Amino acid sequence: MKKELIQRIITSIVLITIVLNCLLINNYTWLLLLFVVSFICWFEFINLFKRIWKRKIKIIFPIILSFIFLCLFVYAGYKFRFDNGAKAVLVILGICIFSDIGGYIVGKSIGGKKLTKISPNKTISGSLGSFLFSLFPIGILMILSLEFQDTINQSILMCLFISFVCQSGDLVISYFKRLARVKDTGKILPGHGGMLDRIDGIIFAIPLFLIIKNVL
Repeated sequence: MKKELIQRIITSIVLITIVLNCLLINNYTWLLLLFVVSFICWFEFINLFKRIWKRKIKIIFPIILSFIFLCLFVYAGYKFRFDNGAKAVLVILGICIFSDIGGYIVGKSIGGKKLTKISPNKTISGSLGSFLFSLFPIGILMILSLEFQDTINQSILMCLFISFVCQSGDLVISYFKRLARVKDTGKILPGHGGMLDRIDGIIFAIPLFLIIKNVL
């Protein structure tokens, strides 16, 4: 357990460093990172589908669908930075990360009734913890500046919506892993598993948030 925790911490530090550098340098380095991450996720999707559907003909449609979905993620991630800047992307990523952290900490600490049969480790307390922790990035920004004080209600709703999408995305990937009978989607990230294990909520949250933002 201690060795796995150390691996998780080291991997997280490396990932944060890479993401921050690619995000803050310019649009093109951010786009490159999105392409690389999406390609790895697509490869992991394909491996999951191969385990679920043994006949090759059956996996063609989900492979195509996952490719289109990841293209949407790349487009949304790039457009959001291009239109709103790196700071806005950091806020969204921060909400996703804190939502994930809240679910883990509260779920492990309190436990209680299971949220769904899809993922036995998910609890109702963990879900509530995810919603609560997702508000932290906005709280931090309010302490540092007055930027969000005039739109506090909208900011809270944004955090809760993104947390809900992140948790839903996590359940979707957990469902596929359950069907494939695997614990992790891959082994590329020591201590974390696959790329999908790490960003399963983010790849759903960014496209949906962009769509909602443009519609409203």
